[in-house]
Amino acid sequence: MKPKAPSEKHIALFQQANKLHQSGQLPEAVTIYKKLLQDFPKDSELLERIGTLTLMQGNPAQSVGFFQKSLQIAPRHALAHCNLGIALEQLNQPDRALVSYNQAISLKPDFAEAYINRGIVFYQQQRYDQALADYHQAIVLKPNNAMPYNHRGVVFLKLNQLPQALQDCQTAIVLSPNYAEAYFNLASVLQALNKPEQAIQSFDHAIALNPAYFAAYFNKANLLQDLKKPEQALQSYNMALSLNPLNVDTLINKGVVCQELNRVDEALNCFDQAISIDPQAVPAYINQASLLQNLKRFEESLQSFNKAYTLNPDYDFLLGQYLFNKLQICDWNNLRVLQAELMAKIAGGAKAGMPLHVLAFTDNLTLQHNAAANWFQDRFLQDQAAPGIHQYTDHSKIRIAYISEDFHYHPVSVLAAGLFESHDRDKFQIYAFSYGNKKDDLRKRLEAAFDEFIDIQNLSDQQVVELAVKMQIDIAVDLAGYTGDSRSGIFAKRAAPLQVSFLGYAGTLAAAYMDYIIADKVVIPEACQRQYLEKAIYLPDSFQVTDRSREISDQAFSRQQFALPEHGFVYCCFNNAYKINPDIFQCWMSILAEVAGSVLWLSGDNATASNNLKTAAEQFGIDPERLIFATRMELPEQHLARLKLADLFLDTFPYNAHATASDALWAGLPLLTYPGESYASRVSASLLSAIQLPELIAVSQAEYKSLAIELAVKPEKLADIKTRLAQNRLTTPLFDTQRYTIHLEAAYSRMHQRSLKGFAPDVIDLSIDD
Repeated sequence: MKPKAPSEKHIALFQQANKLHQSGQLPEAVTIYKKLLQDFPKDSELLERIGTLTLMQGNPAQSVGFFQKSLQIAPRHALAHCNLGIALEQLNQPDRALVSYNQAISLKPDFAEAYINRGIVFYQQQRYDQALADYHQAIVLKPNNAMPYNHRGVVFLKLNQLPQALQDCQTAIVLSPNYAEAYFNLASVLQALNKPEQAIQSFDHAIALNPAYFAAYFNKANLLQDLKKPEQALQSYNMALSLNPLNVDTLINKGVVCQELNRVDEALNCFDQAISIDPQAVPAYINQASLLQNLKRFEESLQSFNKAYTLNPDYDFLLGQYLFNKLQICDWNNLRVLQAELMAKIAGGAKAGMPLHVLAFTDNLTLQHNAAANWFQDRFLQDQAAPGIHQYTDHSKIRIAYISEDFHYHPVSVLAAGLFESHDRDKFQIYAFSYGNKKDDLRKRLEAAFDEFIDIQNLSDQQVVELAVKMQIDIAVDLAGYTGDSRSGIFAKRAAPLQVSFLGYAGTLAAAYMDYIIADKVVIPEACQRQYLEKAIYLPDSFQVTDRSREISDQAFSRQQFALPEHGFVYCCFNNAYKINPDIFQCWMSILAEVAGSVLWLSGDNATASNNLKTAAEQFGIDPERLIFATRMELPEQHLARLKLADLFLDTFPYNAHATASDALWAGLPLLTYPGESYASRVSASLLSAIQLPELIAVSQAEYKSLAIELAVKPEKLADIKTRLAQNRLTTPLFDTQRYTIHLEAAYSRMHQRSLKGFAPDVIDLSIDD
């Protein structure tokens, strides 16, 4: 039986539908096509057309049925096979989509669009060579089609073949100047080529062509954030949210920018919104917890960390953050089990803990190295191959840039202020690269201490590197390491021919970009050098610089003013709460149990931690009233003066007192410690060695406990130590700022001379030259 011939009415309806189709009135066109289908149910072209329009309206599941019916009637219809592939791809059925594309290509070997679509599936399946081959074939077939160039550029970008990616994206734009997606991909390539300003211009082109281009606003905002332009980033995030107000990633990133701008309430609101949209959004909980932690709202922070951990205990670096937050409030519930889990994960190569946090949990150098290496590889591996910089030869003075956020009243600057002032300006030019914004009296002093004090807060890492190269900085000194809001990316991109880790971070960075670490033979014994990727600079005395000009108030404080017993023995420890763990606290409580009338004087800045420590004391059988908590003194010199009211400073383990140890010794208060294996656990031993009081360095916790008790019950022995401490304070190396500066400058000169001769960094031992 012959197929029914179309009447004039049918032809008119078809023409009307086609016209509606071409003008974008898709539902109306489909209605007419379906009416025609009633009279011509076996018309494969009609079925294919309805399927196409249904697909264009965002209904791939419905379109599949029409395509399949069309192909049952005309199985050699290449276009129907191709469009079926598109529908299946949208339904997340890539393998079935590939079958359809393969069929389309076998039926029509010059079908360029089918090659492009198949290439997209190959790309999504990370079959990059096959994707490239398909895009190449599409270009051969239709060399003036911009689409395959654009998609091939994306593959080249993924393969880090940036010149080819750049050329393809630019070709796509030449062929199709209004191709918004090509401008978007070009921006991504330019960003990878470290051309951020050009990348922003390309994002702007994409947005101008497509004002509803959500991804362009989002990626532009991320780039602006990286460029340290938070206000502009915030504007772009807001534009992205106006297009997609329920996008969780955008809300989280906006929250991070608001936090950077100190718009705390707005940041918390962003994280709350993200969580309300997606209660499983682990990054939202983590960012919320980190902000609450910075605000010292530790209990709320712990709740957010706990929620994130419950949702995904293996989320990168979460476990360490969670446990560190517990330490900050001395919440030791289930701590040992979780700590064992953290150590096991790090030993297995997992990204479980940030390096700084790991220092507080273990003195095992291998685990600390693994944690640092995991962090480096996660954050900075792409910059690992940053080109080296040849040593500059056209200036007479060695140019040193100290790079830090902490040029204000912060332990690093408190210790190093005298060093910065003491540098020999005939031999060295000294620069501060500051990315902090806190202003105080110490900041004013530091601004005057350098040859030039440069604010880099609003410069990107790359811009800082370009500035350092332009200034021909010989040695870049990292005063932060992996602490706080450090800018390790500056060093990863190589800011100077020589880069040095100094003072701020007590451990290895395990980073290919760091050449040296300032040390001494106490904090890094020679046998431990293999655990440090940096080469050790061994200073003759202690690695820790001190400021001999620090004032101690002559105000006469009484014990009564601080609720201390008039005659009882006063142990103290003014370390941060996170350095106090169950093991050391149990040791302290056993000491108090042995020394009648003794008390333990601690920092009281954290009320939650104080309450938890009181509860723990009671659990160990000690009256919680024997724990006395000190409030912060308004002036540092007053705090130093009140330290004289204590009898003995008890150090923490595995994370020692650092600046607080220096405070104690400078104030004339003996410090008792026992070292472990790690740098962070050997700092106090370094200081005691430099001030020549080795008898205060125990070899174990048991000896530490025994000495703490002995010094309390034998006042004559403690009195002798205090006398020698007073004598040694200004006669031994520890507080001799000028001597320290000379040694550090000798280290800088030695490494600089090696570099000029073309020698690679190596251990430099100044202790044998002293």
